[in-house]
Amino acid sequence: MALNFRAPQSHPLPPPDVSSQTLFLIPLVNFYPKMKRMSFLSTSKSHANHRFHRGLKPSSYFLPLPSNSLNYPSSNCPSLHTFSIPSSRKFSVSTSVEQLMPETHTTHSDSDGNWKEEEEEEDSASRESESFDFGSIEPRKLPFKSPSLEVKELEELPENWRRSKLAWLCKELPAHKRLTMTRILNAQKKWMRQEDATYVAVHCIRIRENEAAFCVFKWMMQQHWFQFDFALATKLADYMGRERKHVKCREIFDDIINQGRVPSESTFHILTVAYLSATGEDSLHEACSVYNRMIQLGGYRPQLSLHKSLFRALVSKPGSMAKQYLKQAEFIFHNLVTTGLEVHRDIYGGLIWLHSYQDVVDKERISSVRKEMQLAGIEESTDVLLSILRACSKEGDVAEAEDTWLKLFHHDGGIPSQAFVYKMEVYARVGKPIKSLEIFREMKKHLGSASVVAYHKIIEVLCGAREIELAESLMEEFTNSTQKPLTPSYFTLMSMYFKLSLHDRVEFAFIECLKKCNPNRTVYSIYLDSLVETGSVEKADRVFNQMLENAAIGVNARSCNTILRGYLSCEDNVKAEQIYHFMCQKKYEIEPSLMDKLDEFWSLSRKDFKKPTSMKLSQEQREILVGLLLGSLRIESDDDRKQYFTCFEFKDESSIHSVLKRHIYDQYHEWLHPSSKPADENDEVPCRFCTISHAYFGFYAEQFWPKGRQMIPKLVHRWLSPRVLAYWYMYSGYRTSSGDVLLKLKGSPEDLERIVKAMKARSLEFRVKQKGKVFWLGFLGSNSTRFWKLTEPYILDDLIQFLKPGGQTLEDGGGEVPNISFGCDEYDDGHVSHSECTNV
Repeated sequence: MALNFRAPQSHPLPPPDVSSQTLFLIPLVNFYPKMKRMSFLSTSKSHANHRFHRGLKPSSYFLPLPSNSLNYPSSNCPSLHTFSIPSSRKFSVSTSVEQLMPETHTTHSDSDGNWKEEEEEEDSASRESESFDFGSIEPRKLPFKSPSLEVKELEELPENWRRSKLAWLCKELPAHKRLTMTRILNAQKKWMRQEDATYVAVHCIRIRENEAAFCVFKWMMQQHWFQFDFALATKLADYMGRERKHVKCREIFDDIINQGRVPSESTFHILTVAYLSATGEDSLHEACSVYNRMIQLGGYRPQLSLHKSLFRALVSKPGSMAKQYLKQAEFIFHNLVTTGLEVHRDIYGGLIWLHSYQDVVDKERISSVRKEMQLAGIEESTDVLLSILRACSKEGDVAEAEDTWLKLFHHDGGIPSQAFVYKMEVYARVGKPIKSLEIFREMKKHLGSASVVAYHKIIEVLCGAREIELAESLMEEFTNSTQKPLTPSYFTLMSMYFKLSLHDRVEFAFIECLKKCNPNRTVYSIYLDSLVETGSVEKADRVFNQMLENAAIGVNARSCNTILRGYLSCEDNVKAEQIYHFMCQKKYEIEPSLMDKLDEFWSLSRKDFKKPTSMKLSQEQREILVGLLLGSLRIESDDDRKQYFTCFEFKDESSIHSVLKRHIYDQYHEWLHPSSKPADENDEVPCRFCTISHAYFGFYAEQFWPKGRQMIPKLVHRWLSPRVLAYWYMYSGYRTSSGDVLLKLKGSPEDLERIVKAMKARSLEFRVKQKGKVFWLGFLGSNSTRFWKLTEPYILDDLIQFLKPGGQTLEDGGGEVPNISFGCDEYDDGHVSHSECTNV
């Protein structure tokens, strides 16, 4: 569901207030004790570009200065006073930066709600949550009280050498990376004090070098003389949040709380917006947490724009995922009402929408929200009426459904197809499947055709009522319509046949399903149940082996228990023992009745089979793990840092990852943490799941993530097998429209050197291009064909047609292919240079 909030418009940067402040650009040519006298190079009243200073070399650094802070003392070092801050006034870091911020724009929604109904065939692209623009809640206009930060000017320092060193640090630190900055600061430990480090941090903030300021602040906290500076922490957290660096902003936010202080309102606000702008899976949860603490811990009243942005993020997800945020949505609604802020029609509609997706619908709450809408003079939109129909379909409320149907009928825009589906479900709830069929026929007549969801629903209704002939005729009509997917309806039909013991029809439907649909574990499981039920154990054994060999299907606890029941029923004890050990290895739960039969058999044969307790990664699991680690999979340590666990993360919008994550989930099932295992084996595999902490992962953590830093191990040439390359390709690789293969590698040039040598040992040729901190390995033309021949045996069957050079292109979110151009003529044999594009 997506609310139709109007996107904020982009405005040009406002000019600075030249009446009160003039920017002087002053070259700092030398900051050593014997400093050269400098002259003013230019005086400008034009707007200063906020990225201007980053493009300058340290030897010709410029500092923007307020004109009223410039003075010409008769000191031996006049240049040191040119960027000093008068102690007679409170210093506000925002003066030199916030004037460069765009104007504030409050997001508004259209007059009619516009959230969309998700159907089962919707593509993954529509499931992406909205991205949030900082323009809608810019800090420039926010009426927050920022704590004042006092900083002495350099001329007040009595020591000339101290002024010189501070000036040198202000010039030198922003030009280096964090590790180098830390080494430079460590070299100053003997003389630096709290006031000195604070001055350097504030200077970095003023010239928009917030990364350098963050490094200085974290270094300060490790010193014995450190005293927590709330004003400095607040300024730095706010600026990190404005740059959408939510991790570092949250780190300072936690530092403030750990000091027993309550963060300022601006920090709460900016951190929440930063989380809403992030793309991580837990970002929305963290945004809600910060928002709640802003009210409960800080006692603040958030801005209306923040309420709207967070609420919009909640209802932007599909209904099945958004329903868990109902309490949070109610909390936002409560805060809007109690603080006297305007409650927009989309807030009312979104709240009803969330209630309609709950497993147990609160009809009284929906009625009260509708009454509040009427009192506010807001007319119920089509989306609100659809939500009410959805709630009626779960409760079987025919009277309310018919009343809502009449409102939809007279509503502008006609009756949407989803309304017919909900009405069919209402009558199915009260035991009137024929009435549901009449509504389905009415839908075809009214709209010209029936939707896929409507076919799924009516076949489900008729199968539940055991109307075999009607269900079969509609299934035939559905297959002839060339609409997809057909698998849910085949599953429903086979379940009805199995319950009625029509096993010959189960087999017929299974064969038809394989002809028209991709292999599906649920369909295979029903067919396996049918074969074991009829005593066809040999055929069931072949089907089970097909499931086991096909990574796209796989097996689970249900299918293993089914085949174990079949082996025990025909007294094939050898295979029963084999499947028992397999289930123990995968940690599948064995049904108690089957366990009793196994114990009885072992007692009669005087065998003592104990459940294996030791765990060990298989060769295949080790190779898969290495391939994923090359694709930036993370290994993390537990609280005691004694053992490590692996966190598997997959892209929710990627169709390739949706197939791969099921396979990885099955491969490492015995290693998964209990919290990562769904209660129902048929539940959707989450996009993030973790293993238990175990010593086996320690070796890989030391090789790929030493001290939490990603690197490529020196032994990678021993591990770069075809299977490793295949899983690296599936996890973080791409196939371009021209048929080339791209692999993504994060690391240093030394890490790249190791990969290049390992690839050359396997006669693989490719080009390298660096973009930021990522190296892209491009297998172009015939090289991509050679790479494919090497990895194809280990590519999952369902992904071959989409990853093969020259194969089909995914249309439903296979992942955005990066725009990487390898069009260069350089060639460097054996050694990777630092040029933009290199042949290897």
